[in-house]
Amino acid sequence: MCLAIPHRIVNILDKDRALARAGAVEREIRIDLIDQVQKGDDVLVHAGFAIQKVTKEDGEELTDLWDKIREMAGEF
Repeated sequence: MCLAIPHRIVNILDKDRALARAGAVEREIRIDLIDQVQKGDDVLVHAGFAIQKVTKEDGEELTDLWDKIREMAGEF
């Protein structure tokens, strides 16, 4: 099973890497598997690789769902 976490691109570091945020956590990810990634894009990240861009609406919905999961797990 593949588990991808929604992230928002904070900054493009170079053609292959970006800084992305999921919740309060920022991390460096690889962006070379998808085309035309820009600052502000919402992407799904698996194992440190952006594997798919998602619409802003889908990205916000996925982020809200992850926030609820973290809340239920006691992480907030």
